[in-house]
Amino acid sequence: MLKSLRSPATIITLLAGLVGALLVLYAWRLPPFATTVETTDNAYVRGYVTIVSPQLSGYVSAVPVKDYEAVKAGQVLLKIDDRIYAQKLAQAKGTLDGQRASLSNSHQQELSGEASIASSQAQLDSANAALTRARLAWERVQSLSEKGIATASDVETGQATFEQARAAVGQANAALEVSRQSLATTLGMRAGLEAAVRSAEAAVQLAQIDLDNTTIAAPQDGTLGEVGARLGQYVTAGTQLMAIVPKDVWIIANFKETQLDGMQIGQPVVFTVDALNKTQLTGHVERFSPAAGSEFSVIRADNATGNFTKVAQRVGVRVSIDPGQPLAGQLAPGMSVVVRIDKAADPQAAK
Repeated sequence: MLKSLRSPATIITLLAGLVGALLVLYAWRLPPFATTVETTDNAYVRGYVTIVSPQLSGYVSAVPVKDYEAVKAGQVLLKIDDRIYAQKLAQAKGTLDGQRASLSNSHQQELSGEASIASSQAQLDSANAALTRARLAWERVQSLSEKGIATASDVETGQATFEQARAAVGQANAALEVSRQSLATTLGMRAGLEAAVRSAEAAVQLAQIDLDNTTIAAPQDGTLGEVGARLGQYVTAGTQLMAIVPKDVWIIANFKETQLDGMQIGQPVVFTVDALNKTQLTGHVERFSPAAGSEFSVIRADNATGNFTKVAQRVGVRVSIDPGQPLAGQLAPGMSVVVRIDKAADPQAAK
């Protein structure tokens, strides 16, 4: 029995079995190979990639930038022929001037209406005074006629004068009412004229915005991607002209759901970058995705049909990059990284 155990074939078989068992234990992270460090190579550098597009149509008149050029916020990236939009602005300003003139004329008409009312009121007062004199004269003529002193001609003249004065009062009242209605009409049209002025002012502002939009500037500091715009090209609203990538970057590491137990916000992270010759950099766990990546896919799997095979889902973990690392400035969105997180690390240690 002892001889058979000492034979080379038996020893090799035992060693092979032991190595296989150790490999299984290592693969499944079972004792004595259990570790608190979780690793994933399903991780990439991410950043804000802004697609630059025009808000209006026209021919490209200038492209003063080139591929992969560093730009500053406010730097001109592209210009669109602005002749049509400059004329539209001039047209809108002309319309605004006309509307303002109409509104000013309305104010002048208001002053004229008020003067007309004052004049009509004065004429009414004069007619009332004449009516009073005519009434008194008529009453005197009637008294003399009753005593037989006044002639028939005097009676007729006094009565006619009185009736004429009374008609003049009615005419003056009517003229006063016409003046008042004319003023009311002027004031009633005022709201429409003021609205027309506001509309014309808005049209000027819109035309100015369109004119300003013929010059496209960088929204922030960053580096351009490939510049797709060409001199003389006709572009429309939404045409993708170029992309600008700011320097602010981070890492999205997609860990399996079985790796998440024990991970906390603030824990230190170590990652290596393939593009930087596996250079090791550091960061910290910033936050976790609210759902597994499968929940955000365009076509979501329906696990309630057919045969089912359980597959560990992946959850995104956002990692902030620690400042002060010289090579961190070379990170660009899309680069592949390998992320390691020690779940036993104290998330409060770095605070």
